[in-house]
Amino acid sequence: MTDNHSLKVRGLDYAVSGRALLSDIQLDLPAGQVSALLGPNGAGKTTLLRLLAGLAIPSAGAVRLNGQCVCRMDALQRARRIAWVPQHLPAGIPLTVEEFVALGRMPFLGAFTRPSPRDRDAAALATVEMDRHARSRLEQLSGGEKQRAAIARALAQQTPVILLDEPTNHLDPRHQHQLQLLLRELAAQGKTVVQVLHDLALAAEYADQAVLLEQGRLVACGQPRLTLTPERLEKVYRWPLRLPERQAEAA
Repeated sequence: MTDNHSLKVRGLDYAVSGRALLSDIQLDLPAGQVSALLGPNGAGKTTLLRLLAGLAIPSAGAVRLNGQCVCRMDALQRARRIAWVPQHLPAGIPLTVEEFVALGRMPFLGAFTRPSPRDRDAAALATVEMDRHARSRLEQLSGGEKQRAAIARALAQQTPVILLDEPTNHLDPRHQHQLQLLLRELAAQGKTVVQVLHDLALAAEYADQAVLLEQGRLVACGQPRLTLTPERLEKVYRWPLRLPERQAEAA
């Protein structure tokens, strides 16, 4: 499987008002895999994800996609390569769900072409079980439904890289697991999938790679069950934590 769309992070620093939020991050996020960014509050997970998306400019170092520095791409280049799913949608978006999802195709349309719902958008809505809400207005939706609409827009965008900031935050358990299975399917298609997670069990079950952060520094990176050891988790989270046993092992 090609790794042309892998994200490579080299010597990444990010500071605000002299306060270091990330320091010397060295990281490979391969195509064809699901990578989970983990760590306690304030570890730098969302900051790192925003830098991966080119939504912030690093103080030092670089994030590269296909050898090109992400922060030097223009907005159109980034939108054609990277889909971004925020933790919260802005309030007051005056659109129906299908209109909102159709915006995912904007980077691929001509300057004077308006987006309109297409078959790919309907498929994206059906994938996240939002097709029956297609004509509902975004402000009428629950938090979990808004999150699924944001994921549908990213699917309609059809980019090689998908970045998600706490995508399971508003979802019930069934939709959490369905989303993780979907992300694994996208990775199997060759996409680079990176998500911020707080749920260690979901990361252990579905992620190919766990990236553990603490106070802006990379602690460990690798297969979840090799990386998220009880000793390491207790040190980082300052609380005794242990991954659940695999079902096969528990049986």
